[in-house]
Amino acid sequence: MQNRTTAHRTLWVLGLWVALTAAAPAITSVITRHNSGPDLLKGDADNIVIDSTGTLRLARRTTHIDCGDLLTDVWTVNCLLADARGALFVGTSPNGAVIRILNDKAMQVYPALRGDASVGDGFTNEHIFALGLDVADRLLIGVSGEKGKLIRLGGEAETVFEHDRVQYIFAIARDADNNIYLGTGPEGLIFQLDPFCQNAKIIYDARDKNILSLTIHDDILYAGADQRGLVYKLPLDGSQVTVLYDSEQTEITSLLTDEAGNVYAAATSAQIAAAQLRAASAAMTRAPGRPDSAASNPSSTNATTLNTANTDDAKEEQPPRPTPTPPPTPTPRTAGQIYKITPEGFVTTVFSEMAVFYAMTQSDDAIWLGTGGNGRLYTVDADADNKSIAYEDTLSSQITALTHLNGALYLGLSNPVRLIRLEKGYERRGVYQSPLIDAGQPARWGKIQLEADLPAGTSIMMASRSGNVNDPNDPTFSPWSNETTLTGATDLDSPVGRFVQYRLTLTTPDAETTPVVRESAVSHVVPNLAPQVTSVRTARSRDKNKPGIIEITFTAQDDNRDELIFTIEFRQVGRSRWTLLKNDLTQPRFEWDGRTVEDGRYEVRITADDRKSNSPNTALTGSRISDPFVIDNTPPVTENDKTEIQGNSVILRLSVRDALTVVGKVTYTVNSNEQWVSVQPDDGVYDTTLEAFTIRIDDLKSDSNVIAVSVADDVSNTQYKTYEVEIP
Repeated sequence: MQNRTTAHRTLWVLGLWVALTAAAPAITSVITRHNSGPDLLKGDADNIVIDSTGTLRLARRTTHIDCGDLLTDVWTVNCLLADARGALFVGTSPNGAVIRILNDKAMQVYPALRGDASVGDGFTNEHIFALGLDVADRLLIGVSGEKGKLIRLGGEAETVFEHDRVQYIFAIARDADNNIYLGTGPEGLIFQLDPFCQNAKIIYDARDKNILSLTIHDDILYAGADQRGLVYKLPLDGSQVTVLYDSEQTEITSLLTDEAGNVYAAATSAQIAAAQLRAASAAMTRAPGRPDSAASNPSSTNATTLNTANTDDAKEEQPPRPTPTPPPTPTPRTAGQIYKITPEGFVTTVFSEMAVFYAMTQSDDAIWLGTGGNGRLYTVDADADNKSIAYEDTLSSQITALTHLNGALYLGLSNPVRLIRLEKGYERRGVYQSPLIDAGQPARWGKIQLEADLPAGTSIMMASRSGNVNDPNDPTFSPWSNETTLTGATDLDSPVGRFVQYRLTLTTPDAETTPVVRESAVSHVVPNLAPQVTSVRTARSRDKNKPGIIEITFTAQDDNRDELIFTIEFRQVGRSRWTLLKNDLTQPRFEWDGRTVEDGRYEVRITADDRKSNSPNTALTGSRISDPFVIDNTPPVTENDKTEIQGNSVILRLSVRDALTVVGKVTYTVNSNEQWVSVQPDDGVYDTTLEAFTIRIDDLKSDSNVIAVSVADDVSNTQYKTYEVEIP
């Protein structure tokens, strides 16, 4: 072994398995690995970021922005905007208020608080969906309500745009020449204003009701609409407007462009989100491997690296589970997707999640996305194929607005309304509690290993607990073990139990660095358990080419996943001793020739043995006896046969008896005629081993006649008998 670089010290972890006695070779450790986003999301994270590559790291620090009483009557934060002076503007509903935050001090700048209802005091049912800046960095406020208008905030609030066909202003954009563009509703109009917010003209009249989002790149205006989820492409030179993309969602709530001219469209559908239950997070799944990008290169910072020991993948199995039911038919759409559209028009989905997408922004080569349902903030690195949950609010349900200011990310949250600042530096401490790991049986828990990077001064502490109930809140769970600093493979100091849970505490003394956990591996061992034969079935073969064959089938299971061999024995019902029929059988089926034993009622015993995977001292067996079944190779017999001649008719009376099987069929023919005639018992039903029959045969010729009778039991053992009668 050697160091990967002089700045890295690699701690190779040995002793992955729990120590076992040499007399129990089959009792091997099972390894449970947590190394994917969906795995980790089943646990609980506090100040921890989980990404789709399966890594844990400290979250960025958060600060709640106190706005005093200014948010008391606010229902929703619709938009955020930062200006060059470091001020943050907040657009709200339902009273159409704009709040300015500067140096963490908040004041309402629109409408002015003058005690005059005509300028906005009281409930006005107005909404600020869009904010912008003009060429002089004056604030532009898009007011929506009974009548839409654009307000410019200089020394005083000034209405610079109104139109009879506009009630809502959803988006404001500015081009390189400082012209202003407005996305409006409810008639789907896009307006252009000059840099002084004058000379308004309609540059596009869409079939959609509302234009929800705008962005500009290289003299091209991109617009996102509702109803049909279209992204429009409008060249600013007046060339023909085209549809860049027709999404499968109903609304394009946000648009971004990057330096290469790629367009990122956040498409969402509130109806789909409301109609579907949230499944395991689709956003956090990823394909095996990783893109070859700068983000995939190893870090060169001074750090300790922990590694998990390599194992045979085939041995890393979960405990046996019931056979899963087939998955439901997948729905054709998800509630939200981010599409990447290249300048050539090629479209790929870079993010998908069953949530409503409210806001999107971009910085540090990553897309930041605010969603609804459970107040999650996602980061998406399209080039590195990596997604993470950067923040999840425990109080507010939606992240409805985002913007960057001075290296921090500001979040506008709704239901209830709050403002959060996501700092650039990391939290000093974060805790991750794993989901329960199920051994299937009470198990002895071994060691935990991490694949992790620990920059200088950082640390990871671990504690664990165990229990026998699939509920981590059950009071019968053991207490958490003492916190242990992880520097290599570490024992899980928890009692024997079916379930175990581990807790990782990540700490850093420096807000610029964080530990990174890429994988956790937990081992356990279940003592050898006896195999179980779960069912035994016997049936006479239906194959006409296999007369007398008894088909024996059975099922068995072993919770240790040991290799099993089987022994079959038989006996007649009522006897005590078993006779060996077949041993060292490896398949769960056998064909027994029932003609090798006398007729009677029998039962078979199947014994499963795990000795091939265990030593003689630890091998165990499990058995199961079949239901009694009949071996019958003898046909029924006739009794009390009597014939009576009446003119040209014969009446034949007889009884048919079988020792073991229900009488199944009686037929007759006269003088070797090929037409056999079926006969019903005197009581009309074939249901016992003794049946009486009365057969009347008319119109016989006046001569000697031969009547042939076929009698069979219900398993087709057949006997024939003939009767010669003389008709005068």
